[in-house]
Amino acid sequence: MKHYRFFLGLLALSACTSKVKESATSNDWSLEGKKLTVYTTADSSALRLSSSDSFQFKDMAQPLETQVMVFVDPSKTFQTYMGIGGAITDASAETFYKLPADKQQELLTAYYDPKNGIGYTIARTNMNSCDFSSDMYTYIKEGDSTLASFTIDHDKKYKIPMIKAAAQTTGGKLNLFTSPWSPPAFMKSNNDMLHGGKLKPGYYQLWADYYARFIKTYEQEGVKVWGLSIQNEPMATQKWESCIFTAEEERDFLKNNLGPTFKKQGLGDKKIIVWDHNRDIIYQRAATYFNDPEAAQYIWGIGFHWYEDWSGGTPMYDNIRRVQEAWPDNNIFFTEGCAESFDSTRYKVWSLGEEYGSSMIHDFNNGMVGFTDWNVLLDQTGGPNHVGNFCFAPVHADTRTGQIIYTNAYYYIGHFSKFIQPGAKRITVSPSRSQLLATGFRNPDGSLAVIVMNNTAKEQPYYIWINGKAAAVNAKAHSISTLVL
Repeated sequence: MKHYRFFLGLLALSACTSKVKESATSNDWSLEGKKLTVYTTADSSALRLSSSDSFQFKDMAQPLETQVMVFVDPSKTFQTYMGIGGAITDASAETFYKLPADKQQELLTAYYDPKNGIGYTIARTNMNSCDFSSDMYTYIKEGDSTLASFTIDHDKKYKIPMIKAAAQTTGGKLNLFTSPWSPPAFMKSNNDMLHGGKLKPGYYQLWADYYARFIKTYEQEGVKVWGLSIQNEPMATQKWESCIFTAEEERDFLKNNLGPTFKKQGLGDKKIIVWDHNRDIIYQRAATYFNDPEAAQYIWGIGFHWYEDWSGGTPMYDNIRRVQEAWPDNNIFFTEGCAESFDSTRYKVWSLGEEYGSSMIHDFNNGMVGFTDWNVLLDQTGGPNHVGNFCFAPVHADTRTGQIIYTNAYYYIGHFSKFIQPGAKRITVSPSRSQLLATGFRNPDGSLAVIVMNNTAKEQPYYIWINGKAAAVNAKAHSISTLVL
């Protein structure tokens, strides 16, 4: 019932809602006529994207060192924000269609409606099966080296209908990209879709043709494909679908096969994403791709995940900045992340959301242009998953009862996706104390969205300061807020 009331509240709540090297000065932004409204999600409270009264700005020339501040400079703009979304995998779609029709509509609204939900504008889906599929499949018969048997009938049952429903809910503004986990077994060195292996050199061109056939066939079904990544996690040998590409192999496949094939077949507008793996060795991969002009001409951006082994320290956020500094004309795009080790007793654990909030703030501040979560929906087991690799999603469904379960990760992501508009520019946001994490954006309509997160157990009063004026705000313990003005 709490979540039903939340969505009723959203019905009345209208969202006040170039690259990093483009650091520019634009002094035309003014506080005049603007009010500050704060939306908060906090632990040990009923606050879930909940709005409070508006706050007033007063003159404050020089803050004292004892005052906790969040300094905001809308005149300094950086990378252009693309959007936020999540993956519609086989598992998500199968779970979705086990729900009653009214719950299906609730979920679509919750994620994809820009006013009454959190406004997702990005989706990812798997080409061929992945671990989050109930079965292992490809779109051709094994050994078909002509693609004569190519069919997407498998996807017409669940995935394609859900993608279409999501796109319709966004008003046709859903950017869908696809990723393969493995080519068909006969194309690989280990003759197995699972357990790594490599694409045999003799099948490079056939595999490039396969991507093109997939995109064209999806679009014939009325599903527009915005782009693709070349290979999910190309350095991971997994017990599920996986395929290894060194940086040089991925580069050469792109420049000799995939890029020219897309250009020849009229798919040159599709956005090609390289790497699609962790932050840890992203710089070495980026150097290999971007320093080769023949390959770089086909690249829209580099994708990354958050699963690197950081052994309890700080995730490798600075590696994103290193890539941005070296190749500022290339997009840096988060393509997957989730909380692993599913346990249904942990739905309410607050760290689920804080992992998202911390990652998103750091990565946006380091140059990321967009964020794609992993599965948008999973069932009460953290699946289905044909190899037992269960994990969390921001939203789960108990398919036995039809109940939808919103973890706080859903709300944490919503503090970004609901209030930042595609086309927004990141602006300078600088907290004066380390217990506050913050980022901010200047929207195309002139509004600002400043996200402030407090992941400590202590409330923290602070001032938001803009151009010599400040407003007093309070960051609740274990909370995230979006300040809109």
